[in-house]
Amino acid sequence: MAGKGTRLRPHTLSTPKPLIEIAGKTIIERIVDIVLSSSSNKIENIGFIIEQKNEETEKMLRDVGHRTKTKTQVFYQHEPKGTAHAIYCARKLLTSQTLIIFADTLFEAELKFPQDADGCVFVKEVDDPSSYGVVTLAKNGHIKEFVEKPETNISNLAIVGIYYFKNGIILEKELKEILENKIKIKGEYQITTALENLKNKNQKFVSRKIKKWFDFGTPTNLLNSHSKILTKQEIKIPKFKNTQIYLPCYIADNVQITNSIIGPNVSVGSGTIIDSSKIKNTIIQRNTKIIGANFDESIIGSNVEYNKNHRSVNIGDYTNLK
Repeated sequence: MAGKGTRLRPHTLSTPKPLIEIAGKTIIERIVDIVLSSSSNKIENIGFIIEQKNEETEKMLRDVGHRTKTKTQVFYQHEPKGTAHAIYCARKLLTSQTLIIFADTLFEAELKFPQDADGCVFVKEVDDPSSYGVVTLAKNGHIKEFVEKPETNISNLAIVGIYYFKNGIILEKELKEILENKIKIKGEYQITTALENLKNKNQKFVSRKIKKWFDFGTPTNLLNSHSKILTKQEIKIPKFKNTQIYLPCYIADNVQITNSIIGPNVSVGSGTIIDSSKIKNTIIQRNTKIIGANFDESIIGSNVEYNKNHRSVNIGDYTNLK
């Protein structure tokens, strides 16, 4: 969770991307729920890697652990040195079977792990692999090569940021070696380097395809993924005064809406007040006040006061726009 989420600013200036709410649950809550319900192995410990100490963020993460009755720990990556370095910051947990998940995407998958291999990498077929790490496969199905953001189309099997290692101790030693020898790709320490090195040391890895992949990297992708998530949830919507709701929508408890048309594809966070507005395809966080809006494809942060008329806005937390 230590990435800065620059493509989602201004929302990530005050809130880490995995703690943005999507239809009533943060991204990280959704990921943890998927892992606990889909993993073929019992999850005993969860480590969250964040950029720096933040009491509010850590409380939210501890609450995830309390709700799911899972031991949780928080680790820090104070400098953005890449994925391999981030994982090494949580080396205390690399003691046995290890599942690593990047917290900026949501997925649907059966987390079944191989018994006849040293690990597996979860992948998704994509049209343009140039923005991803990819794998190539040998005839026996084992992964032949790990390539970070290939310049030529050598494979369309994109690594989605989910990795399983049968032996975390071996991974920890490899990460340490990469850092000590300053082995970087494009200026950063990459997990794909560790995977490639372990493969060259006769560790066997296989791939597993995920069913679906929801990307939250940009405002457009966030809104697209949000609309798909809404269609999968069964949500009861209360009645509001002189207001029409077009499903799918999520409206939290303690929300006031009057004289408005809401939906489709709208999420409204707890404590928010909306009046005299038309809103669709929009995410609204907590404790925000909106009057006279006409929103489409918009993202509104928490503790915002808005009284204007725009078609599409992207407003961060604690903003007053009148």
